[in-house]
Amino acid sequence: MIINIQIFGTDSLSGSNQMVLILSATVAGVIAIFKLGLSWETLQDGIVKSISSAMSAILILFLIGSLAGTWLLSGIVPAMIFYGLKVLSPEIFLIAACFISAVVSIATGSSWTTVATVGVALLGIGKALGFEEGIIAGAIISGAYFGDKMSPLSDTTNLAPAMAGTDLFTHIRYMAKTTVPTIVITLILFGVIGLNYETAGSVEEVRAISTVISSKFNVSGWLFIVPLVVIGMIVKKVPAIPALLAGALLGGVFAVIFQPEIVAAIANEAGSYVYLSFKAVMLALYGEIAIVTDNDVVNELLVTGGMAGMLNTIWLIVCAMVLGGIMEESGMLRVLAEAVIKKVHSVGSLIASTAATCMFFNLTTSDQYLAILVPGRMYADVYRKRGLKPENLSRTLEDSATVTSVLVPWNTCGATQASVLGVATLTYAPYCFFNIISPFMTILYGYLKIGIHYYEPEEELA
Repeated sequence: MIINIQIFGTDSLSGSNQMVLILSATVAGVIAIFKLGLSWETLQDGIVKSISSAMSAILILFLIGSLAGTWLLSGIVPAMIFYGLKVLSPEIFLIAACFISAVVSIATGSSWTTVATVGVALLGIGKALGFEEGIIAGAIISGAYFGDKMSPLSDTTNLAPAMAGTDLFTHIRYMAKTTVPTIVITLILFGVIGLNYETAGSVEEVRAISTVISSKFNVSGWLFIVPLVVIGMIVKKVPAIPALLAGALLGGVFAVIFQPEIVAAIANEAGSYVYLSFKAVMLALYGEIAIVTDNDVVNELLVTGGMAGMLNTIWLIVCAMVLGGIMEESGMLRVLAEAVIKKVHSVGSLIASTAATCMFFNLTTSDQYLAILVPGRMYADVYRKRGLKPENLSRTLEDSATVTSVLVPWNTCGATQASVLGVATLTYAPYCFFNIISPFMTILYGYLKIGIHYYEPEEELA
């Protein structure tokens, strides 16, 4: 995979990564059948089970594509960029992008939703201000994954304590001990970069971008009703899929109401406004649309691929799940992990081994849920026998599995965020300071025995 990415670079998502995963799955399958004696039917059941576990993510990806399309057509994303350029200066932009993403992610419990909505807008603002897209994406993702970890609405934040055997709020309180220092360090780093970064964008260029957007779209504060409705639905614990579908459809309705000229231009033919509206909204939901202006920077911001634009990412996820299913069903992953456990002797090495195992699973199974589930099952008894309370394990799972998934190009999270933002994983990964520092912070706490929770003698007896 590493060689493949070196050869194909950012084009590797278009098919070469997928083929490497299929070839790797083939090798694993041959070993499982001829060396381990498993039948093809058994492996196929494992593959189907693995793909099924990713179906929710696949449906969310499709809807994110549609939402991005109608939010562009309706002027929601352009309005976010327009107002953002008025209030965000280059010196504070990276801190603001990280902070805003964190707040929205805590409120929604979803890093994916955050990146696909305010993240896309922040990326456009940052590019207009003259920042490199990798740095902007790093700030957005750092904030989004901090919020995802600390939100009681997050699926991974609920999954980790469930696997470890503790309750949700004990897990969040304990996790704050490593997570808060990590996000503080992250904000300081982005602050230093912002103060010393020589942005290519000038005041005149920013003003030109704002002028082009306001001349092309009917920019109005009423457009923010749609993202507020989506955020409100998720805060009220409406599942992500119906919430995103509602956001995509509302975006289409607002496009028809607020952007008649854009709707007519996208439909690109004669007919009644009802006919043109239907065609334009459908195109935005499923396909690529582009709003053309006389400003090249703005043209880069006003393009979206709709639902079809997510197909390469979904193709990658399915191929990754094929490999993960064979590795899981054949027991290869369990054997690899057990070999690590045998070398664990201290609390620090146990936490370091847990973190390393989670990151290994992110690399091999290509899915953050498996990177939480399997190590959680493996290590729960080990922690208990060492007298360590389950929150030690749940925190380590989140500090390593949840946050590093987005750094792997072939992981579902890495592939998704690269596709949604249009920035290659290896381009933004070096700037995801929160995601990079988190596992090292939890390992450091383990070796220094900072805040380690042990069972009391009477608890152990019970």
